[in-house]
Amino acid sequence: MKKIAIPTSQGNLSAHFGHCEKFAIFEVEGNEIIKEDFIIPPPHEPGSHPAFLRELGCSTIIAGGMGLKAQNLFEQNNIEVFIGVPSLSLRELVKSYLNKDLESGDNLCSH
Repeated sequence: MKKIAIPTSQGNLSAHFGHCEKFAIFEVEGNEIIKEDFIIPPPHEPGSHPAFLRELGCSTIIAGGMGLKAQNLFEQNNIEVFIGVPSLSLRELVKSYLNKDLESGDNLCSH
């Protein structure tokens, strides 16, 4: 089983992961989504979200954008990072990842 995190605002992909309202956490097995939860993150402080998602067992984050420091912290925690992804539905993003079609694009975060 693998866990994939996607930062959300109003149920959609958040442009900046650190200011999201909730994380959508998808549990996948093989190429199938088996569970989806929405979890409220702790208050945003430098380094808090990578540690939070690591504790939840996430191995991948799919985000609109994030700063370089956060990207490095995710990598240090062995969490695969995709940023600048297209504005698709959350399930479509996960399916694209599972089909190995998801690629990072332009970072939507300016820091």
